[in-house]
Amino acid sequence: MPRKLQKKLKLHGFNNLTKTLSFNIYDINYAETAAQTSQYIEYIDEEYNAERLTQILTEVSHLIGANILNIAHQDYDPQGASVTMLIAEEPVISEELSNVERPGPLPNTVVGHLDKSHITVHTYPESHPDNGISTFRADIDVSTCGRVSPLRALNYLIHNFDSDIVIMDYRVRGFTRDVRGKKHYIDHNINSIQNFIARDTKNLYQMVDVNVYQENIFHTKMILKELELDNYLFGVDASELKPAKQEKIRKQVEKEMLEIFYGRNMTKISS
Repeated sequence: MPRKLQKKLKLHGFNNLTKTLSFNIYDINYAETAAQTSQYIEYIDEEYNAERLTQILTEVSHLIGANILNIAHQDYDPQGASVTMLIAEEPVISEELSNVERPGPLPNTVVGHLDKSHITVHTYPESHPDNGISTFRADIDVSTCGRVSPLRALNYLIHNFDSDIVIMDYRVRGFTRDVRGKKHYIDHNINSIQNFIARDTKNLYQMVDVNVYQENIFHTKMILKELELDNYLFGVDASELKPAKQEKIRKQVEKEMLEIFYGRNMTKISS
């Protein structure tokens, strides 16, 4: 069981704990023809291009109470995008960015503003060569130091992507000292990542935890409970398909989702 913190810590200096929240978010799709598959990849790649991802991460920085210092973003050919943000707990003072005629800051002064915090996202659209299944994966890392907590961004990120499957890891690294010099390896109470997810969201997903409390490592996997076929079709409505075809596609989508969720290939799934 996790250790309970009895009261707020009085720290000696800066909080050196690093808190990292890592996501793999998956969206599954079925397209009947090769042309429709290409159209889906083109659509999802544009839907989550570098500009849109930058907007999402900017909002994440606001949610967790961080200040953006720098943004780098890139769209890739043929598909995929990346965005990296350097963030700080405290705002950069405008005087430090002035053009007054005097020596600039030393390297250690500049690094001090970063608080070793960043937010990154990389996207990976891909498709099966012949069965019509396509997947879109977004890998997101929110890593912070100080009082800023990445857990505040959980619900926003889950709802901003079409999340069929979400695999999350939260880890607290390093230590910080209190005013008496005692080291502390975590500065907040946590039993599960699930406790930071809204109830209405949790009701939509089957969820599994694997936590290593003594190492401050928390792992949660989520998969949608209900499969509405129209949400997974591209270029066609379920009503246009014969019942047998609908059932075949449903099983393909279910198999893809379960393989990703459990991290292993399956020959078949039970009805």
